[in-house]
Amino acid sequence: MIPFLDLQSINAQYRTELIEACTRVIDSGWYIGGNELSQFEQEFAAYCGSAYCIGVANGLDALTLTLRAWLELGRLQPGDEIIVPANTYIASILAISANDLKPVLVEPDAASFNISPANARAAINPKTRAILPVHLYGQLADMPAIMALAREYGLLVLEDAAQAHGSAIDGKKAGSWGHAAGFSFYPGKNLGALGDAGAITTDDAELAQTLRALRNYGSHEKYKNLFKGVNSRLDEIQAAMLRAKLSYLDADSQHRRKIVQVYLNEIVHEKIRLPFSCKTDISTLSSHVWHLFVVRTPYRDALQKHLLAQGIQTLIHYPIAPHKQQAYSVWNDTSYVLTEVLHQEVLSLPISPVMTVQDAKYVADAVNSFQWD
Repeated sequence: MIPFLDLQSINAQYRTELIEACTRVIDSGWYIGGNELSQFEQEFAAYCGSAYCIGVANGLDALTLTLRAWLELGRLQPGDEIIVPANTYIASILAISANDLKPVLVEPDAASFNISPANARAAINPKTRAILPVHLYGQLADMPAIMALAREYGLLVLEDAAQAHGSAIDGKKAGSWGHAAGFSFYPGKNLGALGDAGAITTDDAELAQTLRALRNYGSHEKYKNLFKGVNSRLDEIQAAMLRAKLSYLDADSQHRRKIVQVYLNEIVHEKIRLPFSCKTDISTLSSHVWHLFVVRTPYRDALQKHLLAQGIQTLIHYPIAPHKQQAYSVWNDTSYVLTEVLHQEVLSLPISPVMTVQDAKYVADAVNSFQWD
């Protein structure tokens, strides 16, 4: 069996460093808000090219607390509209509605599946206050166009970078484009903790200070509370393990690109569409960190069954669009045609830092052998 993602083998590569990191924390006697968190925040901010990093409990909190901080600072008001791609994971939208803000869904770009700047522009009205682009599957959204749009209309930009650790455009990385960015370190991410973890990056000192208080019960000083905050802290153990793994992130991303190169070169099935026409634009490989390798076919379910029969595990990201979820029943009768087609046709093939080129060739051969009639 070729697993979709073998976390045990991935973390086994760093076993010595992870054990040393845990031992260091255990022996320190300091488990919340200590040196490991401070060091990781500095190291990850430097990696992303941002001035500040604020560790939080998970990726959803990273988005939710950033919007909350902008509300506390008066940069947003309840009821303001936030533009977000319709085909994202529901967390991007949950963060908006949790703050009494209004998500405005827009269709993605048909090639990249990322937010369409043209569709974002068309959705702007006097109530629009921010854009929340999602760097889907590990590829940056068109951030030069998004930031130009934000400057034109005076909008805030919050990057959802949960899948894009290290991805870049012209050397400028995810987390350094918008006014802030939210990251997830869920175990399956390219930079994954061994539990839940997240972070926010920003160049805004006032925002960073506000976020540090909000994540800690709204307290900027012990027993003094500026805000009605929450408990959303990145603990010392997870920070230490993320520090151990961060130094390997670029090498892991490069290995993912080797797997992708096999897929792009060898999958030639007439009914299967490869990601964003990469076959004709291999140069884009340098900026894509390939959290997921997602193909598209109208025969998705049959292809998934075929690959499983060949001993290949795949996943669907994501089977139900957010606007079709019961949680957002107000949108259930709304149609986003491209988004709905994507959710019916996408299939994620195995990709990881421990997958071999031989594994990738086997997957490619199995995909090519698929018969849809």
